[in-house]
Amino acid sequence: MNKVIIAKELSLSYSNNETIINKANFSISSGSFVFITGASGSGKSTLLKSLFGALKPKQGSLVVGGVELNGVSRSKLNLLRRHIGIVFQDYKLIKEWTIDKNIMLPLLINGYVKSVANAQVDKLLKHVRLNHQSGKYPLELSGGEQQRVAMARALSHNPILILADEPTGNLDDYSSQLIWNLLEGANSQLKTTVIVVTHHIPKTITTDYKHFHIEYGSINEIR
Repeated sequence: MNKVIIAKELSLSYSNNETIINKANFSISSGSFVFITGASGSGKSTLLKSLFGALKPKQGSLVVGGVELNGVSRSKLNLLRRHIGIVFQDYKLIKEWTIDKNIMLPLLINGYVKSVANAQVDKLLKHVRLNHQSGKYPLELSGGEQQRVAMARALSHNPILILADEPTGNLDDYSSQLIWNLLEGANSQLKTTVIVVTHHIPKTITTDYKHFHIEYGSINEIR
């Protein structure tokens, strides 16, 4: 099976003094569903940032989607990001834009024509059960609804990889379960690789998954 992520002797740091991830070696196969757990401050979000190039390796090798991120050029990184969907805990929606336009953004970046983009947005709003909120702005929606918009945006351009950072951390049970269903659906139906940073793996997950745990700078595979 093809590897979508390969890390060799990977070290991550925000400064020269403190190494957060230390000489990690791991790989993730294409089409996997992966949970990354660990205590607060263990480096979960740091690792996720490195996977979309927001934090460059301090040392070692990190290959994502066939692209070596240690020393990657800006243009090559931008091309890689066109194939990645990202879901943040705090949504990161553009509040001055309607939810429709927020979802459409990755489609426009990827060169979709407006008519196709509009049709995809309509489809996704129905998929996340928010078609009745079309035309509204993020701050007119509840937190759970905003996260569902963020999920629709991440799915909009059919990415090969979805990275989700505590995607249900602040949500009610209904929205949380819907987000998990959407992530499982993307993985099982579209064969999208899904990587989720979380404190707790939900008991409702039915997909076969891999589990990495971060402790004291080491990344250990649990299953």
